[in-house]
Parts: sequence; structure tokens; C-alpha cells
Amino acid sequence: MKSDDITVQQLFQDRRQYMVPFYQRAYVWTRSGQWEQLWDDIRVKAEARLIGSKNGPHFLGAVVLDPQPRDGLIGVDTLHIIDGQQRLATLQFILKSVLLLLRSVNSAAIAEIVAGSLKNSNPDTMRNPKIEIFKVWPTFRDRDDYRSALEAEDRDALRAVFPKSFTQRGEFRRIGIHHPPALEAIWYFTACFEKWIAEGTHEERSTRCETLATSILQDLKIVSIVLDNNDDAQVIFETLNGRGAQLHSTDLIRNFIFMRADRENADSKTFYDTLWQKFEQSCWNEEQKRGRLRKQRLEWFIHAALQAELSEEIDLGRLYFEYRRYVFNGLEPKTAEYQLNVLSKYAIPYCALVDGKMDSSPISRFGWRIAPFDITTVQPLALKIGIESLSSDEQGEMLDIIVSYIVRRAICGLTPKNYNNVFISILRSLSKTGTSLLMLRKSFESLKGEASRWPTDSEFRNACINAPLYPGRLDASKMRAILTELELEIRKTVKTEGVIAQNFGQLDIDHIMPQRWFEHWPLPDGSKATWSDDNSVEIKKLSGQQLNERETAISTRREKIPTLGNLTLLNLSVNREAQHKAFKTKRDLLLANTTLRLNIPLLGYQNDGWTEETIKIRGEVLADVALRVWPGPDPENLS
Repeated sequence: MKSDDITVQQLFQDRRQYMVPFYQRAYVWTRSGQWEQLWDDIRVKAEARLIGSKNGPHFLGAVVLDPQPRDGLIGVDTLHIIDGQQRLATLQFILKSVLLLLRSVNSAAIAEIVAGSLKNSNPDTMRNPKIEIFKVWPTFRDRDDYRSALEAEDRDALRAVFPKSFTQRGEFRRIGIHHPPALEAIWYFTACFEKWIAEGTHEERSTRCETLATSILQDLKIVSIVLDNNDDAQVIFETLNGRGAQLHSTDLIRNFIFMRADRENADSKTFYDTLWQKFEQSCWNEEQKRGRLRKQRLEWFIHAALQAELSEEIDLGRLYFEYRRYVFNGLEPKTAEYQLNVLSKYAIPYCALVDGKMDSSPISRFGWRIAPFDITTVQPLALKIGIESLSSDEQGEMLDIIVSYIVRRAICGLTPKNYNNVFISILRSLSKTGTSLLMLRKSFESLKGEASRWPTDSEFRNACINAPLYPGRLDASKMRAILTELELEIRKTVKTEGVIAQNFGQLDIDHIMPQRWFEHWPLPDGSKATWSDDNSVEIKKLSGQQLNERETAISTRREKIPTLGNLTLLNLSVNREAQHKAFKTKRDLLLANTTLRLNIPLLGYQNDGWTEETIKIRGEVLADVALRVWPGPDPENLS
């Protein structure tokens, strides 16, 4: 490679074009991030020139350029920008701003010099003058706005080309709009330059304008690194990716894929248009939080897809390096086309999974069912099932097994901490045996130990009847999901006219016998208790002391209130009105406001009919429904 430190004027004076490969990211520099500091640096140099101070160069950093072969005499020399596209584009915006000011003060000679750093000369000798005339040619996402901004003759022309960015009075909009970066940069630098020029007298305007132009063209320097045939552009790109605005792993992966496509002499543009461009849509760039980490959806997707492909856990912090390992793992590196086809294959089921809907494809419904449990480590396994050529019924049954495993363990109070190992181990098993309903079931049934096992029907049923679920083993979102699925299952077996709302987030979890039961819910012997009584009994119980009959009744009530048999769903406003009230009040409110099958049986109880015993009976009924919703392992296969 050849390295030179050159001025901005030297960088742009030759008849050449610096081209951003179409697959690189768009322009991302901003006012607060980079422009303000850059303007401060320019101002220091310009003011030094004004007073005749000794003026050393200011270095803007490096650009790495990869010369492209040129066929014949027609056209301009083209160099791909491997690193530094943000700098080069910003310099073009700065030069355009200076040119607008020079024209406004009729400084024709200097304006001509600056214009020569913005456009190549002699368009008649170009193959495609509409493109080759520009010194810098950005990625396709920026091209239209870039071309429009650089071709505008003055600020009125900018207003005409970008009308949405201006008020009816022609003022630049400050809020409520996302401006094209090219326009925003040019408008910002023009305003800065105008303000600086206005600090002098009217007679000094032309001089200050020319001084500013000279400082930009001659006092700012760039380290230009030009590669030769022996240099690996991809390796150099990776080494320098920390410059400027930090690249995401997905930026590195995208560039890696398309640089390989170029090496393979493949049709990179067609690959981009047909297999990658969908990943540039805004939905893939949305940040999503998992635990303490915030990453773009595309990064989470590639992480899950790569784990599904490799059947092993991948360190998210090393995603790019793990992706490279995947590509080079085998007798021959995987081609760019192969890589893109693999990612495309996983994209549809992934979107269905994370955007889960109740009435949709099996994997979308699966995503809806497990969303409240926030277990993303299951995604690679679900994706593996989602891409296989399975019938919809078989795919649905396989995903139902996974839901059953997750829900049963949650209700039984078993830890989810080992799920990453569990799901990866099952992925490995399926990669050896083939992905089928039979093999998936066998894999789950073979799991042993408290950290991994799939709870049996008897354990699960007992937990549904007796375990403290809410508050207790489940948070509100999980408990709401459990009650929702029970409601949907009950509706399959009875005729109903009501249409259940699909947005169950609008429903509240209600304890039929309230947690604060003391005022309206006497004990079986007719006496009332207080919060102090309840607290004393709990302390006595924890210390191992013997409870009397009344204390035992208080303790039993405390145990039954958070169990499944005492829980239901209500409209939030109804729940607030019914909260802590006597059973008769609750029952009458239910009669007037509910269509849920979970609640209909409650209407048949008498005024004081809701007791610890009826909670147990309802719990047994719902436990039997739960066994249908989340069927478990075959007992014969657990021995």
C-alpha cells in the first residue's frame, strides 16, 4: 500500500471518483457527533490565516482507498472507499457550503477552484457523466439526496428541491422532521460560515470568504492510504472499523459478504437487491433490549440464525468473528450467495417468531405464546424447526412441546437458568438425528435433573392446584398468559357468543378471594382476622411453632389465595371496583361485565360461597384444562 498525507485540494484535484461500495452503510455523521468539532478546527485555521500566524496543517484522519481496474481511456479513475466515507462525504458538504458563499459575494475565481474539488471536468469523455462527474459517489441510500444537494446552485434551489425541510417563510425546520443528511450538513456549515464571515466588516466579507476556502483546501490534511494488488481490503477494513462512528457487527458482516462476492466475481448488485436489501428496512434497525443489552434487531437475528446453523452457543460480543468462523468452517469457504441464501431462509420465520400473533402460522403463534416468558435462548431451536420442510401440523406440535416444557417448569417453580444449554443440546441432537416430532419429543423426555427435566403430569397438576403462582412463581405477564390460554382452551369445548379480546394486556389479574380479605371475608368459624393476625401466624409458622385451629385456617387461606383456582381475568376498571370487596359484590360485577368462560362458573356460587374448598375444586378443574393445553412427557419414556 502507498501512504501520503495530502491536502483536501490535492485529494480532490485529480480527475477521479471516490466511490462508496453500494453495500456499505449510509451517511451517519451528525452535528453534535462530528460537525461541530470539525467546524471548530476549520475556524481555528481560518483565523490564524487572517492574522498572518504561522499555520501548520490540521489532520482529519485517514482514508483507505482501493483502486478499481479501468478499461480504456474513457471515464474517470475509480477508487472504492474502504474506510473514511464519512470524512470524504462531509468534506464535499463543506466545500459545497463554501461554494454557495463564494457565489453570493461574487468571488468567481476562488469559486471556480472550489467547484473543481466538487466535480470532475470534461463530462464528454465519461461513460456515465451523470455519475462520474461527482468526486464522491455515495451508497445508493444516499444518492438521490446527495446529487440534489450538490447540484443546487444556491440556497433557494435547496429550498425548492427539499420543500419539506423548510417552513412557508423559507426557514429551516428545527423540530418534527428528519432532514436528508446532505441538506442538513450543507445548511449547518453554510450557517456557521456566514456567521463567521459576518464577524468582519462588509468590506472584509470577500477576504474572509476566500480565507475560509483556502484554509479548507490547504490547511486540512488527510492521510491517503491507497492499496495495491497484494493488500487485503477486507482485513484492512476490519482493522480500521473503529474510526469515526462505531460500526455494528452487522455492518462488518454485510461488508464481509459483499467483499467476498466481489472476489468471487459474482453479481454483487443483484445479490444485494434480491437477498440483502430487505435487511436495510427500518424494522431491522430497531433497537431491542434483552436484559441489559440493546442491539439492533438484525444483530439479534444473525446471532440466533448462526446458532441454529452451528448448533452451538455463540458469544454475541464476538458475533462478527464467529460469523467468519462459520464461513470458513469446512473444506471450502461458503460463497457469498450461499451465505445470503442462508440468512434469507431464516428471515421469514424469525420475523414471525418475534412479531408473534395468536392466530397465525405455527411459529408466529409460538412467538405469541412464549413472549411473556422472555426466553430468547429458545429462538435458535424454534428457527431450526421453522425452516424445515415439515407440515404445518407437525411444526405446530413440535413447537407446542417447547411451550409445554417452558410453562410446566415455570408453574412447577423450576429454574430457567440452564435453558441456553438445554436448547443448544437439543439442537445438536436434532442436527444428528434429523428434525422431527418424534426426535424432538425424545430429546425433551431424555432431560434429567432439576435444572433440565420436563415435569410430569402429576407434578404439574399438583402445582396448578396448590402452588403459589401469583404472587409467587409467576409475574403478571406470565400469569396473564397462563389464564389467557386456559380461557382459549375452555372456549373450544363450549358454545359461546362472546368474542374474546385478543389484546389480553388490557385485562387485569384478579384474586377472587382478595389478598386483603380481612374486612369482608370472615374465616370458616365466622370470625374476622386482621393483617396483624395474618402476619403473626406466618411468623409463628416459619419458626416451627404449633398452630391452633383458627391460626391454621388463617394459614390455609394465605396459601390458597395465590393459587390458580383463585385467579381470573377482569377488565381493569371492573377489577378496581371489585378489589377487596365481598364475594357477592364481585359476583354481581362479573354478572354485568364478563363474557370470559373462566368467570361464568363463579356466577353460580351463593353470597358466601367462595371458600378455600371451592378454590381447590376450581383449581382441580383448571389443572385438567392445563394438562390439555400443555401436554407433558410420556411416563413410559421417563424411566
